[in-house]
Amino acid sequence: MFHGFSPQTIDFMWNLRLNNQKTWFEAHKMQFQQDFQAPMKALGRAVFERITADYGDHGFIHKVSRIYKDARRVRDGEPYRCNLWFSIERPSEEWTATPVFWFELAPDGWSYGLGYYQARPITMAKLRARIDRDPKKFEKLIAPLEKQDEFILDGDEYKRKKEAPTSKTSDWYNKKSFSLIHRQQNGEELFSPQLTDRLVDGYQFLMPLYDYFITLDSDPDPGAI
Repeated sequence: MFHGFSPQTIDFMWNLRLNNQKTWFEAHKMQFQQDFQAPMKALGRAVFERITADYGDHGFIHKVSRIYKDARRVRDGEPYRCNLWFSIERPSEEWTATPVFWFELAPDGWSYGLGYYQARPITMAKLRARIDRDPKKFEKLIAPLEKQDEFILDGDEYKRKKEAPTSKTSDWYNKKSFSLIHRQQNGEELFSPQLTDRLVDGYQFLMPLYDYFITLDSDPDPGAI
């Protein structure tokens, strides 16, 4: 059961950022397991169970990241991540190119939302093709985003602006990849079990968008039409 993170969680992340080396981590491994890893796993499990209770037909799994960096990526001499995250997604060999729900906790803040780590160019081409075919349908899908202030659209854009069919679809049309993200500084909410409710409510709000994006891979290649 998730009872909230703690001030000790924040202290550990900052200390790891300042002492990112094996000797320090091994000496504080129990603190990592108790104050950081255990509550992250508990939160991910609690959110996953509630989401799958309502969306059991989606085939979701959930994962919690490792604290250890991939050995191929340790170029800065720092072998550990100072942040952890969990994801709720469908199984995929190419997880970076699949839409996922996530929550991430870092020393200076947390975030959650829905999006791609790095969408493939073909995926974004398929999204633009869908928008071209029926821009009103896409405008209706994204209309609830205009009435809320929890999530913002984020992601790199093409340097050369693409001409979207409508002004409301332009921001989406020009993304190389994207996420709908909420960012927040660490504070009291992080230490409360009610954080579970916040995440579940957010994911449920975003679910219609997930259902739209997860089917993009089944669309025909726009370049082959």
